[in-house]
Formats: sequence, structure tokens, C-alpha cells
Amino acid sequence: MKTHFKTFLLGMAFIGFAACNAHSKKQPNNYAHAETTTHAPSKQFIKVALLLDTSNSMDGLIDQAKAQLWDIVNELSYAKCGANKPNLEIALYEYGNDRLNSAEGYIRQVLAFSNDLDEISKELFSLTTNGGEEYCGQVIQTSLNQLDWGKNADDLKLIFIAGNEPFTQGKVNYKDASTNAKEKDVTINTIFCGDYNQGISTFWKDGAALTNGDYMAINQNKTTVHIVSPYDDAILILNQKLNKTYVIYGTMGKQKMALQAEQDSNAQGYSKANAVSRTVSKSSHLYKNETWDLVDAVELKEVSVESLKEDALPEELKGKSATEIKNYISAKKKEREHIQNKIQALNAKRKVYISEQKTENQNGLESAMTKAIKEQAKKKQYTWK
Repeated sequence: MKTHFKTFLLGMAFIGFAACNAHSKKQPNNYAHAETTTHAPSKQFIKVALLLDTSNSMDGLIDQAKAQLWDIVNELSYAKCGANKPNLEIALYEYGNDRLNSAEGYIRQVLAFSNDLDEISKELFSLTTNGGEEYCGQVIQTSLNQLDWGKNADDLKLIFIAGNEPFTQGKVNYKDASTNAKEKDVTINTIFCGDYNQGISTFWKDGAALTNGDYMAINQNKTTVHIVSPYDDAILILNQKLNKTYVIYGTMGKQKMALQAEQDSNAQGYSKANAVSRTVSKSSHLYKNETWDLVDAVELKEVSVESLKEDALPEELKGKSATEIKNYISAKKKEREHIQNKIQALNAKRKVYISEQKTENQNGLESAMTKAIKEQAKKKQYTWK
């Protein structure tokens, strides 16, 4: 049977987050003066490419990935590099699906490196499965060729590939792909969906060892256990208040705000606890929306208020002076920070409660990914608070 652990991700997911001081590429903003881009801080990244097998039907694994995405993001949000909090970037590929182009090895780039958590969630939820051929070496090589891995020696660059067919299939030898990965300072981690020893015999462990990555085997059909805490309702109420602090602008504003609400709904569809985990992610530094939210855009110096055109403004700010707009944005920023701090305080209590309720060893995507990322991050002086 062919597994497609397509969305395992995310979870990756958790992600690619920023380390101590390389710089991220910024897309030009149509509403800002060119000089505003010079204010962007220098950043380094942990970049994570998730390569998910979407062959055949593996609904249990997909559900596991969707259900654990926000827990993975939250764990990554506690990372530090020196005094800095790294940011998250994730790229997503699917492979082994009959609906994909056979000439390209049944491989599709779903999303290039992105820090847009709502977009990552949307693409994860959009994946569907179908039988096909799984070419591990080729999808690894494709991600190495297509993605901008950068040349900063302090960046943490990771590939997570999940599946259950032999690692040797396809015309691209996984050993050659591993050699190319080492040249780019990219570590390959493999997640076999099935028996640990079977993964070894089908070369998944060797696929990780060649770049000093981690080999893991998970039970892809294990149901995610959501632990309800006494703090969940209060956190979800704060999420509703948090959403009201977003100030849309530009052509994408309304669409992106709708996407935010859609991903809230997707999380809630799994459980109240999953919706709470997403809310916690939204209260962290990893959740930024400078392309459509004026609060983030001004804070990150992506726009100059004086350069905003009237038709780029939301209705409540049309006809306002630059000073009035700045005061409005400042008030929303203070309100947001106050709400986020409340969420973080409640979550600290929630984490203690959940840790006391857990009684079994974890053997799922979240546990496998976060363990590997933490171990490999230590090599580049990342720590967890």
C-alpha cells in the first residue's frame, strides 16, 4: 500500500524559522515608498521543506498532520538563537500522486518557502490522494533545485520526506540527491509510515544517514488525542477579539481576512483543543500578515502611511489624515499585544495542565518532527526557552 503523508507537515512543521541574523527576501509593496524596504531587519532562517507522499489513500496520516500543525508551530515559536526569536518558513511538495505530471516524476511544488501560516494551512487542507509512483530521490532533488535555500552558514536547512514505499524508486538515485543536499548544507530527515525495521530494509534510514539527518517511523493511523483544558474557552474568546485587531489594506485585504477565518474554522473542525492551538500560534511572533494587515505592515516597515492611496484603505480609514491613520493603527497594535499577552499567559497554564494529563509515549508526526528539529538546531546554537 502506498502512503501519502501529504500534509505531514506542516507541521511542520512544522518550519523554516529565522535564526539569528540572515535576511529574508521581501516582495515589493505596491503601496509603500521604495525606501521602506531598507528598514527590514537582517534575519537568518530555519527553512523546512516538507515532501509528502500523496499516493493511495492515507486519510489517517493526513488527518494527523492537519490536527498537529499548530502544535508543531507552537513548539517552534519557543526557539531562540542568541537573544533573537527565529521565524518560520515552510515549503510544501506532494509526490507519488497519479494526478500529477508523469513527465515531472509525479511531483508538484504546492508552496515555495513561505511564512504565511494561513496559506500553509490552506494548502495542507487542499491535498488529496491518489495511487501513483513514489520517487524519493527525484522529489528531494527537485526541492533542492527549485527552492531558494540561501547561502547563509547559520541558517538551519531541513528536508522532511514522508512515505512508505522503497526509498530507491525512480531514476534519480537518492544517494546523488543526498550529495547535492550536503553541498547546500541541507539535512534530509526521513519519516517512514509503518514498521521501523521495514523502513530500514527499504533504505529510509540510509536516506537520512547520508546527511546526518534523523530517521523516524510513525504510526500514520494513530488518532491524535486532544486534551481539553480549563483554559480553552477563555483562549477562544480572546481569539475572536484578536481577529478584530486586523486592519486590511490593498487588493488582498478582504481575501486574506476571509482566509484567516477559514483556517480558524478548519482548526475548529478537528476539535476545540486544535482551535486553541491555532489561537496560540496567532499570538506568537511567527504569525505575521504584513501583506494585508496594516498593523503588521507598519510595524515591519513594509508600508509608509503617507504613501498609502485612498483606494488601498479600508472603509473606516478612508478620508482620514496620515496622523489619524497612524493613531488608529497604533491603538490596534496596543490592543493586539494586550490580547496576545493574555493568550500566552493562559497557554502557559494550559501547557502545564496538558503535560500532567499525558500518559502515553507519542509516536506521531508532531513528536517526530519537533524532536529532530531540536536536535539538529543545537548544532547551530538554537535553544528552546
